[in-house]
Amino acid sequence: MNVLLIEDEIELSDGIVHLLKKSKFNVDAVYDGEQGYLSGLSDRYDVIVLDIMLPKMNGFEVLKKLREEKVTTPIIVLSALGQTSDKVRGLDLGADDYLAKPFQPEELIARIKALLRRKTDVINEDILTIGDLTFNASSYELICNNKSIKVSLKESEILKYFLARPNFVVTKDELIIKVWGYDSDAEYNNIEVYISFLRKKLQFIGSTVSISTVRGAGYRLEE
Repeated sequence: MNVLLIEDEIELSDGIVHLLKKSKFNVDAVYDGEQGYLSGLSDRYDVIVLDIMLPKMNGFEVLKKLREEKVTTPIIVLSALGQTSDKVRGLDLGADDYLAKPFQPEELIARIKALLRRKTDVINEDILTIGDLTFNASSYELICNNKSIKVSLKESEILKYFLARPNFVVTKDELIIKVWGYDSDAEYNNIEVYISFLRKKLQFIGSTVSISTVRGAGYRLEE
């Protein structure tokens, strides 16, 4: 699997490259946003790890331009900007995940592998799976052990976001931005209502997959 690393701190970049190569990834490292943008236009990469504070072009600009060019490569934003507003901005611009510095090396590897699993678990762009659960996004059906139930459009969008990052914590802010939109006036109780609906439907079809609450952080889809 090929990873593009866009990070201007040479020592940190070298450390991440060593870590990824040790985990059997092929890695190309670049050190400024302009080169990162040009490299990211290639379709050879399976994942892009993108810093925010970069020379020539910051990471938000790189992210925005790549998505405007219809680049669909999964992107993990890696930044010391840990405020919720920065995280929300990155996700709104099209990031698939966001990891704040400092981070544990194992977590970066786990998040990259999760994005790669998301790609390989898709039978086609409409069929998503985790554990004993299958979600058909075209027919809005949750399926488990020959039992199925329909979900609403909003429930479908929430499910797709969870299924893109199984076993990782998803915040309510992330869900509002991705499902309702950046300028939405949706509140946390809107999320809570839909999570409750989804939990009941998962129970109804007898799936071992559940949505757990992570106190003070958000929710996690897990087996």
